[in-house]
Amino acid sequence: MENVETLIYLLLGLPLLAAANTLLLARFENLRDGQAVLLGLVTAGCAYALYTSPTAALETVTLVQLAPQLTLTFTPEPLGMLFALVAGSLWPLASLYTIGYMRGAGEKNHTRFMFFYAIAIHAAMAIALSGNLLTLFVFYEVLTFSTYPLVTHKGTPEAKQAGRIYLGILVTSSVVFLLFGVISVWLLAGTLDFASGGILADRMDPAYVPLLLGLFAFGIGKAALMPLHRWLPAAMVAPTPVSALLHAVAVVKAGVFSMLKISIYIFGVDFLATTSASDWLVWVAAFSILAASIVALSKTNLKARLAYSTISQLGYIVLGAALASPLAASGAALHIATHATGKITLFFCAGAIYVAHHLSDIRDMDGLGRRMPITFSAFALGALSIIGVPPLAGAWSKLMLMGGAMQSDFLIIIFVLAVSSLLNLVYLGEIVLRAFFKSGAHSEGAMAEAPWACVVPLVVTALMSLGLFFAVDNFVLDFGGM
Repeated sequence: MENVETLIYLLLGLPLLAAANTLLLARFENLRDGQAVLLGLVTAGCAYALYTSPTAALETVTLVQLAPQLTLTFTPEPLGMLFALVAGSLWPLASLYTIGYMRGAGEKNHTRFMFFYAIAIHAAMAIALSGNLLTLFVFYEVLTFSTYPLVTHKGTPEAKQAGRIYLGILVTSSVVFLLFGVISVWLLAGTLDFASGGILADRMDPAYVPLLLGLFAFGIGKAALMPLHRWLPAAMVAPTPVSALLHAVAVVKAGVFSMLKISIYIFGVDFLATTSASDWLVWVAAFSILAASIVALSKTNLKARLAYSTISQLGYIVLGAALASPLAASGAALHIATHATGKITLFFCAGAIYVAHHLSDIRDMDGLGRRMPITFSAFALGALSIIGVPPLAGAWSKLMLMGGAMQSDFLIIIFVLAVSSLLNLVYLGEIVLRAFFKSGAHSEGAMAEAPWACVVPLVVTALMSLGLFFAVDNFVLDFGGM
């Protein structure tokens, strides 16, 4: 038990230590950057130790007690430990990649960047391990404000405008909807603690459950459900390591994780199913999945296309929560991990292409796979995982979501997921085909990959998408008793 408590404190504290060291070692670039990677590796080890601990779910750590029933509490549970493992495992790779990208692209203010990056990881870990809605809400806001300087990092008018959109949508949605939802749960249940099976089943009129669910669905703006998605494409003006952080490691994953956690541990899967309170959200998520994929087809800027791909994929996780079946919830939880490894690979590749050849338009990448075979091979693996092709990890989560749709008698959702996968194939497959099978201005010459600090992380994350397919039994959570 003491060991579990220590792991919780380490997961919360190591990113803060990395942030402090970043400021202290600002004049010593190699030490500043090296310690971030090292502490990231230690964090990953701690996240794995917590995930595999048989007693983790028995431990509760109270950081601050504001009132008898209002505390900042951390309680590991299976879904939270999975998210902590995802964020913890990807952080050291993202840190190494950031070194290669920031130096290779000649970005300025590296110390400030690394500082806020570490703070964002701390907030993500706190969200993952949150034991109640108050803790989740507080660190959800910390994550928003710690990533704002990253979005506006370049300081250009375009970056500042993106920052205004970012803060405007995320803060407004959380204050107007999410906070009101948290207060409503407190008034209804007398507690904000997460609990197996939920806490609302006997405490509210089923007729009002769809309204309360809506407050959370649209209050958690980081889940990027349409029409509250504009902040995500706008934020693509930031350096690519920020895009990786937004899409795979922390921000959007914190959003859909929060939505899934609230559905399971506040409402309860059985309660949502018996009241049919989440049926409307199934259709909203389905629309977001298809509409974002269609918009992605029209984008020729690589990061913009990947941004709309992420909006679509986030819809899968919200869909898993809305279907209100144990299998769908398990598929949504797994999709947090499979999408994270696949999408961070794609953004790592996009950044590597920019660092090595200063290209961002897909139409300019004809034949580039011959000069960057490692990068585009990794891109192909990441894309296949996002599409859902075996033996890549994304195949499992999509199959589980289809099975969950059958459990909930939403057979049309199987068609929605199939069409979405075909659209994924078109807009991601085009990039791979152009790179390897077309000739262009950049197809001739010697191999020219990005610096090794960019290439190594993207290779590792691509292999993670492959390895996760075969190790999936270790990451499928059982919500049958929820």
